[in-house]
Amino acid sequence: MNTKFYRDVATGLFIFSLAAPSFAGITFGNPKADTGALTVSATLRAKYNYKDYGKDIDPDNSIKFDAAILNFGYESPKVFGSAQWRCYQWSDLCDFSTLVSAYAGYRLNETDNITLGLQPVPFGPSRFWDSSFYAGMNYTLGLQDTLNLGVNYHAELPSATKFDLAYFARDGGNYTGTADNDTARYSANAVKTDDPTMTSLKEKNMFVARVIQDLDFINNDDLKMAVGGSYWYSSIDNKRNNQDGSRKAWSLFNTINYQNLGITLTGGQLKIDNKDPISNYSTFGSFDTEYNIANKGLFYSVDVNYAFKNVRDNLNITPYLVLSGFNKDQKGYKDSQRNIIGAAWNYKNIAVYTEYVMSKNDVFIGGNADSFAAGDDNKWNKLANVIFTYTF
Repeated sequence: MNTKFYRDVATGLFIFSLAAPSFAGITFGNPKADTGALTVSATLRAKYNYKDYGKDIDPDNSIKFDAAILNFGYESPKVFGSAQWRCYQWSDLCDFSTLVSAYAGYRLNETDNITLGLQPVPFGPSRFWDSSFYAGMNYTLGLQDTLNLGVNYHAELPSATKFDLAYFARDGGNYTGTADNDTARYSANAVKTDDPTMTSLKEKNMFVARVIQDLDFINNDDLKMAVGGSYWYSSIDNKRNNQDGSRKAWSLFNTINYQNLGITLTGGQLKIDNKDPISNYSTFGSFDTEYNIANKGLFYSVDVNYAFKNVRDNLNITPYLVLSGFNKDQKGYKDSQRNIIGAAWNYKNIAVYTEYVMSKNDVFIGGNADSFAAGDDNKWNKLANVIFTYTF
């Protein structure tokens, strides 16, 4: 199994704001004027991987070009929008490319807005559940950093309660890749396949709700806390027998920020009924790779980070620890884990992520197509991951 998957944060650290997209780059116009402002930016990335697993695995001990990312952002007093396209290189330039996002929004007031288009699904504490670049295991389950096509209503109440109500008609789509299947996509989605050992699925009619409550009863300006929960229900179209199943998922989460320390705890349950009488797994795909995941299980993510700001001449350093996993209900299936220790180094428009990933029963780190389902050899595999980014 290849290791083409890793976290794709184009700019910045750990923060995503749907209502106010902001990029480095060139801005045309004035965001405070009725005509608004268009901002165009780009990011170039290189990577270094060293794979410490498998006798037949190339350790990939070299620095290579990774991706080019193009961002468009529009901002005005009432209307806003964003779009992002990415071009990757596995062997040749742009042999895998994909649309990541493309949405427009309208502000109802200072806090409430409606967005329409290809946008993040409001499930879990935020779009990104952890600080790492590679991302925790919940991305591969199609729960974290998932962007689908739909509409979202975001509102904030005087009680410091934020909520999102969203409907997504379909997934984010399949684009240009090297594999002859349905996996040329950024988000991890259920996919159609001709492989008889896999399921062939299409997710549609997704209803998602999220509530986040700020806890402001503690009179301390240095301490910020919030708790929340989210729920996801969708239809699963089985392409082999034309029956409709479902995906149900819920999550509970807690975020704590004290001065420069950040902690995010997330946990929940995934249940898929794919109407396939012979399998206890469902086939998902992303980044040119298709794989099976267990239909039922509990997932979790723990993120701890600390920001050392302006260490020297505007250099910011943020070390982090990420623990994530998927504990499967099916008897005989081996649980999957992915743990990451690393640091992000930010200086002006340059960012470097240095990470050490330890994983078992993981498709993308020494595993196979069944690692997230039945599992593999249950051994710990390691990966050194270094990403260099320049945004302009």
